[in-house]
Amino acid sequence: MRELVDILRDEHRLDGNGYKSLLSSGDSAVNDYLRTEARRVADAVFGSGVYLRGLVELTNVCRNDCLYCGIRRSNRNVARYTLTSEQVMDSCREGYRLGFRTFVLQGGELPSERWPWVAELVQKIKSTWPDCALTLSLGEWPKEAYAAFREAGADRYLLRHETHNAVHYAKLHPSEMSLARRLQCLSWLKELGFQVGTGIMVGSPWQTLDHLVEDIEYIERLQPEMIGIGPFIPHHDTPLKEYRAGSAELTCRIYSILRLMFPQALIPSTTALNSITPNGRIMGLQAGANVLMPNLSPSAVRNQYSLYDGKKSTAAESAEGLALLDRELAAAGFYLDWSRGDYKQRDNNYTKHKTTNL
Repeated sequence: MRELVDILRDEHRLDGNGYKSLLSSGDSAVNDYLRTEARRVADAVFGSGVYLRGLVELTNVCRNDCLYCGIRRSNRNVARYTLTSEQVMDSCREGYRLGFRTFVLQGGELPSERWPWVAELVQKIKSTWPDCALTLSLGEWPKEAYAAFREAGADRYLLRHETHNAVHYAKLHPSEMSLARRLQCLSWLKELGFQVGTGIMVGSPWQTLDHLVEDIEYIERLQPEMIGIGPFIPHHDTPLKEYRAGSAELTCRIYSILRLMFPQALIPSTTALNSITPNGRIMGLQAGANVLMPNLSPSAVRNQYSLYDGKKSTAAESAEGLALLDRELAAAGFYLDWSRGDYKQRDNNYTKHKTTNL
């Protein structure tokens, strides 16, 4: 099993059986070795710095009805909001003052006719802070909308595919949504020149190890610059409320696998991971993640952006807790990296440092 870790580290891929063996490993020594090697690779490329992204939760309005999501359109218990352009700019302005040089606009899927407003907002942010990177995570849009976002200056787009198995996808989403459409959107984003991110929920209902292997193999083909992995967490106002949360340990193991596959990838240690286990944020970083996303959203709406139960959105999960976060990272041997953290700026580092650092 340690040989599988070595092969993955050196060749950046395994066959399906190899991935399945690592995913299902019950050998603590092997799992420790996987995690250690993943962190060593991350250190060789990025050092012990952790990139910060200032998260702005743009809206909890969503036209979709995904069975796992707390802001699904049929949930009548949600107080809906969409930030004004002025609120978004104020959030970014405060983030810039604090030192953030990457902003992430995340939200539910607004009505399709709203994309010109989003493009205008992107243009305002990029013209005001041209030294900052801007990531969008706003779901599926027509290709012309993605093109407009890119033309307006958006640098990155995160669209998690959630599961690459069509049967499993259909169990988690309403009939009007399709895996084929999600994958087409990811293909468009690549074609348009975004730094692209995808990812999955770990432990979602009906998920099997074979599904996870299928996900990993798809990510290998896509070659994304960003990979967002988080555990499934149920929400009390959804049809899947009775299902148990995903495993933090398995989530971190997948971080490690993906770090060895993609030495230069931007991999967040997600809020969801930190929400299901104490010290989850640090666990993710120790497993090879290298990004955190403190919340810059107006405090009045943070509790309304409720995708799952138990979301942490205070203390070090918010921008106001940056001093606490700095101390927490320092105690674990990490430091805050306030740069933009562009994937392509790091392309040569792993090869350059591999011999001396690994």
